[in-house]
Amino acid sequence: MRLDILSALNAERAARRPTLIVTEIQNGRQRLVKGEEVARDPLKDVLLRHLRSGKSGMEETPEGRVFLTVHVPPPRLVITGAVHISQALAPMARMLNYDVTIVDPRTAFASTERFPDMKVIAEWPDTALPPLNIDRYTAFAALTHDPKIDDPALTHALARDCFYIGALGSKKTHGRRVERLKAQGVTDAQIARIHAPIGLAIGAVSPSEIAVSIMAQITASLRQADTAS
Repeated sequence: MRLDILSALNAERAARRPTLIVTEIQNGRQRLVKGEEVARDPLKDVLLRHLRSGKSGMEETPEGRVFLTVHVPPPRLVITGAVHISQALAPMARMLNYDVTIVDPRTAFASTERFPDMKVIAEWPDTALPPLNIDRYTAFAALTHDPKIDDPALTHALARDCFYIGALGSKKTHGRRVERLKAQGVTDAQIARIHAPIGLAIGAVSPSEIAVSIMAQITASLRQADTAS
């Protein structure tokens, strides 16, 4: 690999931005395609497909046979609420290679005893979230049912362009949440990005089943959405 390509690749990876290396099989020529450039690339469709899957592989293209090496940031899941659903959701996400962080100022809930081997921050969202550098490859789930915790966390997640944002609560509860968020200046377009009620509609009733529905919805958002830019 050329030094300039390697340097550019390392810079993109350090900034948690997706990148692809296109290698022409016939002559070995390589070029780097940054995530923000994919939409303008002649191989846009095939590049997007590989970005969504996160997998490298061989492709037949108008440029000839190429190997696409995909570099995408490892996904993260940030949860507000050290609740029963979180106790099922966090290890499930860990099994899928998510870096999981749980935020809850209520120290009776946010403990390593309840969440062994997990990153738990017993602080309010306005203190806990900014240092996490939440980005486009972060999924966010608000699970406390407490507006003092979930509302500022949702506002932060929307501002950081998370690929998935979900909030626990009924349609009636979410309606009240929408009113509060609008009063704080959140736009209709931003609010439309919140999955609420959270999770796929699979008839889940237990905390573990709700966690399954949430993780499935997060997976669909990661693999089916345009995460190139």
